[in-house]
Amino acid sequence: MASGRPDEQRLRDLARLRRVRDRMDREYARPLDVDALARGVNMSAGHLSRQFREAYGESPYSYLMTRRIERAMALLQRGDLSVTDVCFAVGCSSLGTFSTRFTELVGVSPSEYRRAATHPLEGVPSVMAKRVARPVRNREAATDRRD
Repeated sequence: MASGRPDEQRLRDLARLRRVRDRMDREYARPLDVDALARGVNMSAGHLSRQFREAYGESPYSYLMTRRIERAMALLQRGDLSVTDVCFAVGCSSLGTFSTRFTELVGVSPSEYRRAATHPLEGVPSVMAKRVARPVRNREAATDRRD
């Protein structure tokens, strides 16, 4: 019977990690940090970070920033907000950090992205457009290539 306990604990941890991920998806524009997220599911920040990385392949901070950049891409495509307005609208408090992270994930600066934003996916079903438009880290793009 003792062998079932680690599996039960692992399932409970995964459920808590899903709650953390869902919270980041919902509240990406609010100030969120690992300590607050961990407190919300009764875990230590270190344990949450380790478990989250193991389960999802990236740190909670990286996941949150990816969600923020995805939303920023959509707002920049609209064209009615400045880069600074978009930065704060998606929950970033530093324009420099936002621009650096955006450039890392998307490959161009937010300003360049906004200037070049057209609607190449117009008419494409949203589920497909979202998949195509999702930011990919440069190191992931390099490993995903098939030559």
